[in-house]
Amino acid sequence: METAKTHEHDCSKEEGHDHGHSHNHSHSHGGKSPVVLFFTGLAFFIVAFFINEGSLFQQILFVSAMLLSGYHIILEGIVDTINESKQQRKFVPNVHILMTLAAFGATIIGNYEEGALLIIIFAAAHFLEEYAEGRSKREITNLLKMNPTEARLIQADGSLKTVDVSVLNVGDKLQVLNGDQIATDGIILSGRTSIDESSINGESIPREKTVGDEVFGSTINGSGTFTMEVTKDSSDTVFAKILQLVNQSQSNLSKTATKIQKLEPYYVTIVLVLVPIFIAVGPMLFNWSWNESFYRGMVFLISASPCALAASAVPATLSGISNLAKRGVLFKGGSYLANLATIKSVAFDKTGTLTKGKPSVTDFYFLTDSAPEKEQAYIDLIVAMEKTANHPLANAILTKFHAKTVLDVTVENEIGKGLVTEYQGNTYQIGKPEIFSLVSTQINAHNEQYAKEGKTVVYFAENNEVVGLIAMMDVPNENAKSVISYLKSQGIHTTMITGDAELTGQAVGYQIGIDEVVGNVLPENKAAIIKNQQARFGSVAMLGDGVNDAPALVTADIGVAMGEGTDIAIDVADAVLMQNDLTKFSYAYKVSKRLDRVVWQNIFFSMFIVVLLITLNILGKMDITIGVIAHEGSTLLVILNGLRLLLPSKE
Repeated sequence: METAKTHEHDCSKEEGHDHGHSHNHSHSHGGKSPVVLFFTGLAFFIVAFFINEGSLFQQILFVSAMLLSGYHIILEGIVDTINESKQQRKFVPNVHILMTLAAFGATIIGNYEEGALLIIIFAAAHFLEEYAEGRSKREITNLLKMNPTEARLIQADGSLKTVDVSVLNVGDKLQVLNGDQIATDGIILSGRTSIDESSINGESIPREKTVGDEVFGSTINGSGTFTMEVTKDSSDTVFAKILQLVNQSQSNLSKTATKIQKLEPYYVTIVLVLVPIFIAVGPMLFNWSWNESFYRGMVFLISASPCALAASAVPATLSGISNLAKRGVLFKGGSYLANLATIKSVAFDKTGTLTKGKPSVTDFYFLTDSAPEKEQAYIDLIVAMEKTANHPLANAILTKFHAKTVLDVTVENEIGKGLVTEYQGNTYQIGKPEIFSLVSTQINAHNEQYAKEGKTVVYFAENNEVVGLIAMMDVPNENAKSVISYLKSQGIHTTMITGDAELTGQAVGYQIGIDEVVGNVLPENKAAIIKNQQARFGSVAMLGDGVNDAPALVTADIGVAMGEGTDIAIDVADAVLMQNDLTKFSYAYKVSKRLDRVVWQNIFFSMFIVVLLITLNILGKMDITIGVIAHEGSTLLVILNGLRLLLPSKE
């Protein structure tokens, strides 16, 4: 089980990992393009087949093909090995040195064609692996191209000046025209528009924005024009934090990938030691000639090379990260995505994570003697009274009820009485149940029922006598039940952590089928609950809004922030769901499980091919040509298997 976790997210330090070691070569040695040299060498190789067999000119063409096509392979094999060995003060070879030695070895014994073929196919596979990694990174690295560079600054005299985004200060005022890329985070001062925020939250539908609304840098303005005030330095914007997260995700690999990269120099060293031993004992054990033994040694060198093993995890991990990034789930590294498959328990914050985060009217009851017109008259009064209030419960009531007759009433918000108004000689009042004394048995019965269900109740009274009640609660997220059901089907324990009363939490938990509810929890105590879960179950994931849940997110093995691009969430969590969509979490879990399967498939397959080729070589059933094709073919299959993670999960 992978438990490594660095909450400071300094990925350069994690596992001592340097992604540039063997998978991020610059290929700029000597200022020449390795691609041009590769195809020049390939052309020489093809021409050589039309030259007299065994002629000196043909041999020169094969050697030229090997040197040109393998220019970067040979250089990396020799130069990188020397540099790494000097830096670490010990012998640190790479897989390229094996291929270089095998090609030169084949040439020494007169197998010019095989030596050139080996380098050409290896170089081609190397280019394809780099392409695969580049393709895997595309979705997240495309963000870099979207970083805004200029803004229209409104100067003190009202004139406009186009300036670089880096010179903007908090408090500056900007003009944003239709179709513009918004330069930085801020608040709209005037104007109305719709904004494409897909670069921030992955949502394809533009958001309507007006005065007072927040806007984010890198998002695209629609048809409206507005002025805005800068609220954040360019380095502190949501988009800047996403770019920081992207950089982390590209350098932080899974524990398996890191181990493979650490083991590569040791593996290559063992092969380099075994090859001369293999050549030396060949004549004695297998009655080979020295020439045959040397040839078999070169085939052994090729067969034992860990090319496919080295490509087992990196393309797959980056493909998984890319798949999720495209769908609005950003992981700070492959280690966190890989660890997600190992979780045994998931803890959820209630408000805004499992629920919508705002109350909704769920029930209402009026003493109207089954007279619809009387009930509607009460509703008209309630709507008129609540329009004067600005609390969340008022918004919930106004969302639920609609007046048929618009009433013009004067409403007072009296301490200890709630909302009070006079209408047609009667006094009407809306408030908490405890402030009313004249309550019928029917009203009391409904109140008790709704209270048991964890709902908040307000009474509506006419001349001090309660004639109706409205029940409200923060209703579950529409996807919560299906996500909880899926996690339970995977054998994962689910827990809701809430600061609300236990009864309220139990009511929501019952609706969505959660395993455990912990209520009356203060924010500072959430981390202790996560530690308890870790002791009981093992690896624990935590989902929260990233603000009051920060200690718990950091304590969990995997902290996942819900929230539409909040910078605090991006700072503290290991992964961010850019939309408040719980299905994104279950999707990420599926991708993590797929990643785990694909990586182990690749590891077993690559090692099986190595063992098979070595065995066939010892039995004399292999030559360099077959060895090259089988070995490099297995590398390509491993890369392509990893690229399957770019495809949407259908599980």
